[in-house]
Parts: sequence; structure tokens; C-alpha cells
Amino acid sequence: MSDMITADLVDLDLSADTKEAAARALAERMVAQGRVTDLAGFLADVAAREAQMPTGLDGGIGIPHCRSAHVTEPTLAFGRSAAGIDFGAPDGPADLIFLIAAPAGADDAHLTILSSLARQLMNAEFTSALRAVSDAETAAALIRGDEEPSAARTATPSGEGAAATASAGRAGAGEGADGGTKAAPGAAEGAVSASQDTAATPVAASAGAAAVTTTGREQSASAPDSGARPFRIVAVTSCPTGIAHTYMAAESLENAGRDAGVELVVETQGSAGFARLDPEAIAAADGVIFAHDVPVRDKDRFAGKPTVDVGVKAGINRPAELIGEVREKAARGERSAPASASGGTPVERTGDSTEGYGTKLRKWLMSGVSYMVPFVAAGGLLIALGFAIGGYKINKAPSVMDHFVWTQADSWGALLFQIGGVAFGFLVPVLAGYIAYGMADRPGLVPGFVGGAISLTINAGFLGGLAAGLIAGGVVIAIQKVQIPAALRGIMPVVVIPLISSAIVGFLMFVVIGKPIASAQKGLTDWLNGLTGTNAVLLGALLGLMMCFDLGGPVNKVAYTFATAGIAVSNPSDSAMKIMAAVMAAGMVPPLAMALATTVRGRLFTPAERENGKAAWVLGASFISEGAIPFAAADPLRVIPSSMVGGALTGALSMAFGATLRAPHGGIFVVPLIGNPFLYLVAIAAGVCATTALVVLLKGMRRQTPESTPGGPADTTTAKGAKQPVAA
Repeated sequence: MSDMITADLVDLDLSADTKEAAARALAERMVAQGRVTDLAGFLADVAAREAQMPTGLDGGIGIPHCRSAHVTEPTLAFGRSAAGIDFGAPDGPADLIFLIAAPAGADDAHLTILSSLARQLMNAEFTSALRAVSDAETAAALIRGDEEPSAARTATPSGEGAAATASAGRAGAGEGADGGTKAAPGAAEGAVSASQDTAATPVAASAGAAAVTTTGREQSASAPDSGARPFRIVAVTSCPTGIAHTYMAAESLENAGRDAGVELVVETQGSAGFARLDPEAIAAADGVIFAHDVPVRDKDRFAGKPTVDVGVKAGINRPAELIGEVREKAARGERSAPASASGGTPVERTGDSTEGYGTKLRKWLMSGVSYMVPFVAAGGLLIALGFAIGGYKINKAPSVMDHFVWTQADSWGALLFQIGGVAFGFLVPVLAGYIAYGMADRPGLVPGFVGGAISLTINAGFLGGLAAGLIAGGVVIAIQKVQIPAALRGIMPVVVIPLISSAIVGFLMFVVIGKPIASAQKGLTDWLNGLTGTNAVLLGALLGLMMCFDLGGPVNKVAYTFATAGIAVSNPSDSAMKIMAAVMAAGMVPPLAMALATTVRGRLFTPAERENGKAAWVLGASFISEGAIPFAAADPLRVIPSSMVGGALTGALSMAFGATLRAPHGGIFVVPLIGNPFLYLVAIAAGVCATTALVVLLKGMRRQTPESTPGGPADTTTAKGAKQPVAA
């Protein structure tokens, strides 16, 4: 970190009172040093990252960070606030703020800065020294690792008494009633010896012996006998962003392992991937700790051992207690189930064990849809390009294997159309296969794909694929519950399960439920083809509401999947193409409306939102509804209803105008492929204007105070109404 922070990037008297103002103050120092080229653009990137998940950590720490095209080199700025600034941490405001900037695409550099800093923040002496340091040069040297925390701690000068008081308060808050300690970042309790420099300790090199008393239980205060093998633990840490909490939990567990006299090694499953633990270390381990908020990858490796499974913050806040729990489980002989039964399905690995079947069913279906959508996008756009190049009769062209002329546009159009048709042929099998995968993991893939292919064969279509996937997953789960002799277990996943499950699914699809589903599919198709007038308009309005309700979430995906299923055939009906047009038009409304609103009434939005509005023009035009998420997250009660009104209007008008669309994606870039393109654009413009007017009206009605602006105000208002900037 030697060249990432200098004294000029340190502010020991940070006067900002909001996280936006703090980020601006520190970013201005980066601009002055030539490390950030565009202040507004960089702050917009910081705000976008903050909108995803708060960057406040327990112990009075805030670490706003982002990757940005406006950053010239990896940079770290530090500010110390006497009053404290709210970064969304559960335990209150932060007084130590680290702004981390990395160039766009510099993932390795970005993660190196964050993970190294996160590990240092677990050192109580390090954070205490930062609160007491008296000059910027020493603070920068301390963060770089050029200065030892014990040497950096000096008498606090006048003007910094509040920071020192905050430090003392946090130290006292860390002690439990029974004298135990808690490894919370920034806590000054439980003195760590100066010789124990953990900031750069590799994950694998984590062994030691010392005493520790844990909350609620007594651990041995003596190191193991020299001739005895120490207790061995392997751990995995991960968090949604795979950056700060992942590495802080790892450091906290390693420190507690040293104190408890156990050998503890950690696998950090961060956002840049992970280095697997040595299989020999896993095999030799006496227990396992999972501290994670996202699924542990390749969890089967740890099956059959005493296991403690908690959230990542538990790994940060009570590591000694977790070590005690796993040792107790080992003493009682508790073991997790063997790998054949313990891995869990993909849905189970991403959810709570207490989830109901309704929630699981939705996740099973979304598992299939998520894998199907790329086939829809690729195949649909290829087919649309085929029509654009070869004309509307390109679907009648002979196979390009029999006739292809390099110099004829028709041949290239036919080639694209036929490639797209092949891609579309995978939609239903992929949907069924990955629904079954979500239910039963890899053993569900074969019967799921077979059932999906049969659905196409018997013309059961999209509905048949849904049924085939659910049946395949259920059959595999049932087979796995049967007690099998040990001699046959080795061939179960390769031979027995695929054979039996495929036969059962095939029988049910061909003989039992295939015909009723095919009839239902035909009835649905006929109904859609018969929609005219008011019915079509109402369907368009409903689809528009669904597209704008959760902006890329499950409800949005249901509407999108319904539309793409209708065009996922070689010769879709006119009604199906109208539905696809309405869905895409409605999905473009929210981001375009937010972009327009920030342009016409910028004073109603924060500076970060105004910057996001610039990007929303492109995102909306490209049919990326998620471009409105930063606005919806900051002000959902105004943005989401406004978006739904505009989306419903656009969907209804698109259906009323009879606009058609063969491509499942593309936004304005596929307008040449749209039937009635002018009226289609009029429908989008009407929805955008309606949403813009409504969101401006709702935001304008609220009282303009800092408290009324979710996510932080763009400005404050004096008693006389004169606006003053938040940060100079």
C-alpha cells in the first residue's frame, strides 16, 4: 500500500456530517493529487456502490469504495470525524472513514486494497492508534504499514478530544459482563501484542497458542502440551460483495484461533474467486466453520465433520465463541451428513433452511428461467437479424448446408435465422433441465433435459417444460431417499439415477400428462391469437405493471419469460409478437423517465442521482430496466408507483397500436425490426412523460429537508429558504 496513500490524502479533522459530504471531501483530495480525473463522475460511482449495500462496519468504521473509469491509479484516502458519520452500520456512526478508489477493470488491485485494509481493521491496536494519531504523515505511514501501531499512538492534541473519547467509549463497549471479549473492528478491548502483526498474515499461516475467555463458556487458558496435536479447524468466509466482510471475518477467526491454541486456516471466497484449501488440510481438520451470507462453493468438500454454520458477521463479532461451539460438537461426536446427502440443492444453498415450499418453488422456477434467458436473447436477436438482412420470407429459405452463396445477403440472412432457430430449440429443454437442477442438483439435469425435449416433441411447449422440470426434480429427490447398498452407491449418479428418472419422466410426459398440457398450451395460444380490442389493451397494461414493479426482479422476469416464450418458435403468432413489443416498451420506461426527471428537475435529486440519470439514458434505451434501481432504492414509495403508471400506459398503448417485435431484446437498437415503429416510440414517450411528471410531482410535494431525502440530501435549507451546499 506504499504508494496508495500519502499525507495529502489524510484528513484528521473531517467536518462532513453526511456520507455524501465525507466522500466528496476525501475525493477532492484525490482530485488534487491527480488520482481522480472527474469528481462528479467518481462520486456517482461511489454512490452507486453505496446503494447496493451500506459500507459501514461495526466498530465505527466506514469504507466507501468503488471501481471507476475516472480513477488513474489505486488510491486510498482517510478521514477522521469527531462527530461521527452514518454509513449504515448497525452499531451507529463511523469516526474512521476510508475512501477506496480503483481504476475500472482493476479488480485485482481493488480487492487487494480492500482485503488488506479489512484485515488491518481487525487489529484493535491499529484502529486505536488511528483514533489517537496526531498528524497526517503518521496516519498515512500507519495505514501503509510503515509505522507500528504501538509507535504511532501519541498524546491526542487539542481539537481531537472527541475522537479519543469515541475511541475510549468503543473500547469499554466491547467487554462482556463476564469479562469476555469480542473481536469487533475498532474495539480497543483485548490488547493485541505489538509483535503480533496480523495485517498481512497469509490466510494459511494461522496457528498459535494463547489464552482466551469466550462469552458464555470457559475455554482452556493454557496452550496444548508440546507433544499433543492441536485441534484443527478449517473455515470458509464469504459475503455478498466478497470484499470487506469476507476478509474481516477471516482475520477475526485467525486471531481467535491463535488465542485459543488451535490450528485454523481460512478459505476466503471473495468476488475475484478463491484459492481452495488443501484437501489434506480439510481431511485432517477436526471441525469446520462456515461464516457466510452467500452459498459456500463446493460445500461437499467439508461434509462429515463437526460444523458450525453462521452468517459472516458472526465470524467477525464472536469468533472465539464459534471455535468453542465447533470444539463442543466434536467432543459430542456430532457430524454433518456425508457428501452424498449433505451438499443440498442449488436453491437450498442460496436460501434459509426455514423457507416454505412456496418460496422454494419460485426459486426453482427462477433457476430455470435464469439459464434460459441467454438462449432467448442470443437466438431471438439472431432470428431478428436474419429477418432484417434477408426479408420477411427468410424463414422459407432452404438449409444453408444445401445452398449458401457468400456474396448474397439472403444467404447470410438465412444463416443467421437458422442459427437463431437452433438456439431457440434449446429453450424448453434448458428451462426444464435447470428447474430440475435447482431442485435436485446435477442428478436432475438429465431427466430435466429429456423431459423438456419431450415437451417440444409433443407440442406441450413452455408449459410442458415447466411441468417436466418439476417432475424430474421430484423424481430424483424421491430416488435419492431410497436406501441403496454401499456397493451400488458409486454408480448411482452416473447410471442408476439418470436411467430410472429419465424413464419415469418420459413415461409421464408421453403417456400421462403430455396430452393435457399440450391441449392447455394450444388453448393458451389460441386465446392470445384471439385477443383484440379492450382485452389486448388490458393485457398490455398488466404486463407493463409487472415489468415496472420490481425492475428486473422475479415479477419482472415472469412477464419477460411469458413474452419470450411466445416468440420462441420458428413462426410466432402476431399476438405473441405484440406481447413481446409491449413488454420491452414498458421495461424501457423507468430508467428513461428517471433520466428525464433528473434533467428537467435536477434540484429534486442528489448529485449522485443526477449522475446516475446520465447513465440511465443509455440503460433505458437499451432495455435495461435495472437502470432505475438506484432511484427506486433511494425513494421506493415515489419512484416505483410512478414507474408502474408509466409502464402500464406504455404497455396498453403498444398493444392498442398493434406494434410487433420478433427480437426479445435490444431496445431502440432493434426499432427497424419493429412493426409500426413510429407509434411504438410514441407509446414509450407517453409512458416516460407520465412517469416523469408523476415522480416530479411526488418529490416536489415533500418538505425539502435533509431528513426527507432517502440516501442523503443534495442540499440543506436554511430557515429563510436559502440553500447551502452540504460540503464545501
